Amino acid sequence: MPPSCCGYLSQYTHHHLVVFLLTFFSYVLLHASRKTFSNVKVSISAQWTPSFQNGSAFSPGETWDDNCMFSDERNATLFLGALDSIFLFSYALGLYLSGVVGDRFNLRYVLCFGLCGSAVVEFMFGTLTEWLHIYNVYVYCTLWVVNGLLQSAVWPSVVAVMGNWFGKQGRGFVFGLWSACASVGNILGAFLASSVLKYGYEYAFLVTSVIQFAGGVVVFFGLLTSPKEIGLSSESETGLSAVETDSDSHRPLMSDEEKEEEEEEEEGGGDDEVEVEDEPLPATPRAITFCQAFCLPGVLPYSLAYACLKLVNYSFFFWLPFYLSNNFGWKEAEADRLSVWYDVGGILGGTVQGLISDLMGKRAPVLAISLALAMGALVGYSNSPNDQVINAALLAATGFFIGGPSNMISSAISADLGRQEALRGSQQALATVTGIVDGTGSIGAAFGQYLVSLIESKLGWMCVFYFFIVMTGGSILFISPLLFKEVRAMWRDRQALQRQL
Repeated sequence: MPPSCCGYLSQYTHHHLVVFLLTFFSYVLLHASRKTFSNVKVSISAQWTPSFQNGSAFSPGETWDDNCMFSDERNATLFLGALDSIFLFSYALGLYLSGVVGDRFNLRYVLCFGLCGSAVVEFMFGTLTEWLHIYNVYVYCTLWVVNGLLQSAVWPSVVAVMGNWFGKQGRGFVFGLWSACASVGNILGAFLASSVLKYGYEYAFLVTSVIQFAGGVVVFFGLLTSPKEIGLSSESETGLSAVETDSDSHRPLMSDEEKEEEEEEEEGGGDDEVEVEDEPLPATPRAITFCQAFCLPGVLPYSLAYACLKLVNYSFFFWLPFYLSNNFGWKEAEADRLSVWYDVGGILGGTVQGLISDLMGKRAPVLAISLALAMGALVGYSNSPNDQVINAALLAATGFFIGGPSNMISSAISADLGRQEALRGSQQALATVTGIVDGTGSIGAAFGQYLVSLIESKLGWMCVFYFFIVMTGGSILFISPLLFKEVRAMWRDRQALQRQL
């Protein structure tokens, strides 16, 4: 019987809390600055097209005809979609590389380099170019490629640090709660951007980039990447076996034979367990190669499923304020605030579904049910009336069923995959596996962002939502082999229990 939530939490020390908060807020700040771009797209599009009257407090009577980069709003919108795709392609490439780097170098250095470097580039992209009146397609593209590469160093690092401190027990709940960092960052970024947008979109970039840089400095001086840094390595000291892999972390994901072997060992006596405990720990754990990590059980199907799911999730992330403003005619600041309800639903979805998966001991069935309900939620939201209350409720439901599975795959399941039995003797794989899963997801999202802008300009928003429904169904298809295996294991467990009764 899985332990209760109180049982999960009682094993942790104040060091775990500090690590949880520092990694949580480091990614909150990163996502807040990333969200800024999507929140100010209407202002940027207007800046890049002619005949727009500046409504800022500093120069209300100035027209921006001399600054235009595109002849009309449609071309500006297509370029915004291209920038999203450029960012995500570079982000995906960086994830494949930074995951390998994170398993070989100090995670604190890699994390802080990504945070501070990205903050500098975002300041140059959104603030410095506006102050210096630099409006050039190649400058924007180059800066956004560099930004994607730098930001890719953050997620594999924070997941690896969390995996070092938090063991298998209760991982779904802990990582489900912790993975709300992206949604909290989206909410923070939306409110920061809407608060200063009246002064000009460049000040939204300025505020978030300065805060992110400061957060990177705090993390550099305060984060402990592993219990071994303070001499904690035993289970009694840390609440987890920090220097061992999770011997059962693969069971909820893709295997049902190990349980039978374990029952046979228990029937034969506990002598073998004592021998395992007395075995010396490896002095220098080896980092596995990229190809070895990619071939681990469960990595490929979850990576492909995440590619489809992240396409949908990031389309909401990048385009939701723009959609609300253009489709319903709401003010940009109102659209920014309304869009946070999608993230509220994602926070609740990741936490609740992570807890349920812990109690069940299975991940795939929870994901499949949520994604099936997400398809219905997308149909409902695509037909939302021009009412902010109803729209917010439908957004929260959509975020619950889409954001929840997305958070689970990118955090708890990635940690499961990076700690499975196949890695015994080579524990340095968490960052590499996380980079593969998130990198593959980002490739799917990169293709999706340009497709969203293209489909919307040619066919309208309703066809965009049909596209989202198809991609959500694709996620279910890719995890179906794991789903069947886990359902079969549950059925066999139930039959064994009935025979005992």
